[in-house]
Amino acid sequence: MQNDRAIVVGGGVGGLSVAIHLALRDYRVSVFESNSRVGGRANHLEFDGFKFDTGPSLLNYPWVFDELFQAAGTSLAKELDLIRVDPAIKFYWPDKQTFQLSSDLTRLSEECRRLDPRDGVGLFNFLKDARRKYNLSFDRLVTRNADSPLAWFSASGVTNLTKLGLFRSMDSQLRKHFKSKKIIEAFGSYGMYLGGAPYDLPGIFSIIPFGELEHGLWLPRGGMYGLIEAMERVAIRLGVEVRTSSPVQSIDSENGRISGITLPDGSKELAPIVVSNVDVPTTMTRLLDGKSKASTKDYKPPRMTPGVITYYLAIDRELPELNHHSVFLPENPKQAYDQLMNQGRVPKDLPFYVSVASNTDHSLAPAGKSSVFLLAPVPLLSNMPETDWQVVTQQLQSQMFRRMNDHGIAISEKDVLSQKTWSPVDWSDQFGLFDGSAFGAAHNFRQIGPFRPRNISSDINGLFFTGASTTPGTGVPMCVLSGKMAADRIVKWGLKEMTV
Repeated sequence: MQNDRAIVVGGGVGGLSVAIHLALRDYRVSVFESNSRVGGRANHLEFDGFKFDTGPSLLNYPWVFDELFQAAGTSLAKELDLIRVDPAIKFYWPDKQTFQLSSDLTRLSEECRRLDPRDGVGLFNFLKDARRKYNLSFDRLVTRNADSPLAWFSASGVTNLTKLGLFRSMDSQLRKHFKSKKIIEAFGSYGMYLGGAPYDLPGIFSIIPFGELEHGLWLPRGGMYGLIEAMERVAIRLGVEVRTSSPVQSIDSENGRISGITLPDGSKELAPIVVSNVDVPTTMTRLLDGKSKASTKDYKPPRMTPGVITYYLAIDRELPELNHHSVFLPENPKQAYDQLMNQGRVPKDLPFYVSVASNTDHSLAPAGKSSVFLLAPVPLLSNMPETDWQVVTQQLQSQMFRRMNDHGIAISEKDVLSQKTWSPVDWSDQFGLFDGSAFGAAHNFRQIGPFRPRNISSDINGLFFTGASTTPGTGVPMCVLSGKMAADRIVKWGLKEMTV
């Protein structure tokens, strides 16, 4: 077996990122992707002349991708034509109130003052505070492989610990700066995709809306999948072997050491290093060959983010009344989050979002028509074992149409020329998402930093992890960083192995 060979199981964002970083360190890398194209959750659909991104609908934190491409001898600007999306996100409430986000601070300040005259000043206090948290987080915490809480916390500096908001809730952090209930709810809604309510998540996550305001939101021309194609191009240029339509039957080990993988036809690919880009709990429960402690029934999976139903609608008209991205929030978010995440049922007053990327890039839909993407969060599959998902998807689509109509956004079933709908079962089956979880492991205090599932196995020598269920977290930028962190971990492990 050649010691410089690494196999990556799964060609999602984290898998492509780790492949690029390992190739830059002279490893021979092979990526095995079960689907016909790479990308994982960040995939692509096309039908009847309409184009859709299946998951992420906007590019945030562009510096993360530029660093990846720069490391590979190119740049984000060379690889992608980015369209700035501003104003990007608009929030809607049942009482017809709205809140429009913009990276234009004059415009955003006016919008904050419209909701509460005191929140013009509150906005600038928030930005100053969140900027400090953001810089501390990315400079000292987020990108560090830490093996103990002491090492992780001390990296921030003792005097900075209280400034990070780790020991207060996200909601409490936002209330320090804003008086408007609507602004607090809008910024707090980001927590839903982290697997928790803003009342439960650490205050450090106030950096998420800040990061989007500070660095802007973008759409690669042709759609978000252009980012995946660029990452695959760079990986192949560096010598990475990308095998699509190549599912992996098992990740194999001998005497506590990785030996490679087994393919469905029984053939084996040998390697001393395997990196799984499949959800960590899916890897543990379905992919390991049964020779490790981790693959036994004693394994306890982490708390996961909710599932989603996603709708890809070919609409027979333009929709100028909608922004690229619209978020519809419930009248009582606390109740809705509790129903979704604690009670395991679909919220009666459903939060959801709508993306009309064809309003930004007209090439994504035929002239005079729109490509519309709806996303509704739903409980994990284990909480809804007897569900008829076809019935639920139809009910929720009608509910979302009614809610949009309440705001003067007149979309009806007759406007839908054709569509595809993915339930949590579809997401789980196609991408190995554990329990149908859409965004990977959740981000409560016990699952951040050193408390999150590690990117190196403590049970099998040579097994590593990347992606949304390991460190540093969920979201496309975090998965890119996850790939670099896994590669750093592998290089350090390799040096240690050479001295044994």
